[in-house]
Amino acid sequence: MTFTSYLFGILSAALILVVVVELLRRRHLRERHAVWWFVAGVIALIVGVFPATLEWAADAVGVEVPTNLVFFSGIAVLFLVCLQHSSELTQLESKTRTLAERVALLELRLNELDDSETPRADGR
Repeated sequence: MTFTSYLFGILSAALILVVVVELLRRRHLRERHAVWWFVAGVIALIVGVFPATLEWAADAVGVEVPTNLVFFSGIAVLFLVCLQHSSELTQLESKTRTLAERVALLELRLNELDDSETPRADGR
């Protein structure tokens, strides 16, 4: 590993962490969504600072090429993020449907009240 690639790895991981923290600070990213990105950034920083950690982890898991472990880990993190978003989307769709039904019932009730208060042509 050249010094340039070593430095690039560390700076990239640090940049990920800075961006995640900045998005949290500006309230553009919620804490529950930032967890996986923060974990990925910390792991990338650890591997960037201590490249031997990646080789050790690859040997421990039984992966011959350490880069394949990086790709697998990245895909696993993205899968977990997608799973989390799908779960939250399902909950939001359910809440939206419930709210739409409640609004429809309230509008129906309001229309019925308006109709009952409107005087008829025969004076009742």
